[in-house]
Amino acid sequence: MTALFALATSLLWGLADFGGGLLTRRTPALTVVVVSQAIATVVLGVIVVFTGAWSEAGDQLWFAAAAGVVGPIALICFYKALALGPMGVVSPLGTVGVAVPVGVGLFLGERPGLMQVAGIAVAVLGVVLAGGPQLRGAPVQRQAILLTLVAAFGFGTVFALIAEASTTTTGLFLALFVQRVVNVGAGGLALYASSRRGVAALPDGGFPWRSLPALGFVGLADVAANGTYVVAAHHGPVTVAAVLASLYPVVTALAARGILRERLRAVQAAGAGLALVGTLLLATG
Repeated sequence: MTALFALATSLLWGLADFGGGLLTRRTPALTVVVVSQAIATVVLGVIVVFTGAWSEAGDQLWFAAAAGVVGPIALICFYKALALGPMGVVSPLGTVGVAVPVGVGLFLGERPGLMQVAGIAVAVLGVVLAGGPQLRGAPVQRQAILLTLVAAFGFGTVFALIAEASTTTTGLFLALFVQRVVNVGAGGLALYASSRRGVAALPDGGFPWRSLPALGFVGLADVAANGTYVVAAHHGPVTVAAVLASLYPVVTALAARGILRERLRAVQAAGAGLALVGTLLLATG
């Protein structure tokens, strides 16, 4: 059960990241986040009503609300980074956010094992190499690396918060709904403020109605991935769930390679691979 749900998480996150990054190449990242999450919020609201999840309301929902504030920032940064590309480098770097739960453990008095220390070192080396010398092939802009690291920290924070927001299946539905409501609210305010400053909220051709199904898929896949990850962690060892769920960059990279024909320099590929290895070491340490 744990392996099944964790692998489903990898598939869903990987496809959502690829779709979000691709959409951001034509539509502003903030608009992609707000619209995709709004669609997911409507679907979750229906689920909450029909499952009676409101009965699970409690103080733990503050964790979900906090995750809802952090989530849009992380998604916007990540989608922008994916749009700058190449996805095959950006996506693996995003997995270093697993260091956040490790940091929380340190704050609470835990001490990392040898595997975790090795994971941190390998991940940092991967970050450096992924932005390596621009000799040939697809360059990685410094802005993309910085945005990815900000997103990674945000994702790690969201995972830690949402795990504390629910202990039951119906409670998970409610927690994800509250998270998405706050997501849309915070993202909507940011979009309004951005528009007031003269930043375009839509592409030149207006609202991309043809992209609506893709936007819906991105939002729903992201929500489903959060749900399957929590279920996987609740049904078995968290280390197993974390390791398998952290393989989602492979899906994004394969999609980018197969659909966009991205090609990476050897140093970039090595850096991306080391970042992923470091993430796995952190998760299993």
